Amino acid sequence: MSVKKEASGRRSVQVEVEVPGTPEEVWQAIATGPGVSSWFVPTEVEQREGGAVVSHFGPGMDAIATATAWDPPRRFAAESQDLGPSAPLLATQWIVEARWGGVCVVRVVHSLFASSDDWDDQLESIESGWPTFFRILRLYLTHFRGQPCSTVQLVGVAPEPGSKAWETLIGSLGLAGATMGQRWNTPAGVPPLAGFIEQIGEGKNHLHALLRLDEPIPGIASLIANTVGDKVYPQVSFYLYGDRAASVVARDEPLWHAWMNDRFRAAD
Repeated sequence: MSVKKEASGRRSVQVEVEVPGTPEEVWQAIATGPGVSSWFVPTEVEQREGGAVVSHFGPGMDAIATATAWDPPRRFAAESQDLGPSAPLLATQWIVEARWGGVCVVRVVHSLFASSDDWDDQLESIESGWPTFFRILRLYLTHFRGQPCSTVQLVGVAPEPGSKAWETLIGSLGLAGATMGQRWNTPAGVPPLAGFIEQIGEGKNHLHALLRLDEPIPGIASLIANTVGDKVYPQVSFYLYGDRAASVVARDEPLWHAWMNDRFRAAD
């Protein structure tokens, strides 16, 4: 991963993924509030040029952007001050390209103008986060496209090293030694889940597992241990789909928060 630098001062990174679906179906997933919330974080989108795009990463952690271009189902762009009040504007462009065989390529490009390398680390950090979410997007479009979604987001804090927090996280869920494709279920004493392991491994500055659930209802679970400075942030995100999703979340969310708090200090 690297930042592309141009003579004009523009610096950019881009990430893309191939997903199933028509351009219209993929657009619904990346450019509407219910669609984005089904694989990313809870988000509201005003679907027009000049509209607001608000993504909720946690209490007091909203990312707010303004749409600068809106051309469904092919392209939209937005600008934000997400890097900080003294930072250059961050421009983000989403592109949907139809390919043969009923698939599309989704490409996201982040760019800014700067005369120094001061913001390159932030661009690379944004770039490194997308592959994990794009795996969730691909699973969503493959198995749960267009279904109503309810989510649970759990975040804790642990001291370094990240490997120890990761062992605690996956060990308590019965995932120690697990491999891709394996069927799995939670052990006794943990809120019941079951499904298949889609991915488990290591990314830049984080450890990650992706699970496709069939119990208690169909869905996706994403597990991450993300290292920032001298702290590790274990995170578990549930995306549950179908007409029963909201009632299952209402029933089980308090149990999962208690489970997380028993193992890690609550994040501020």
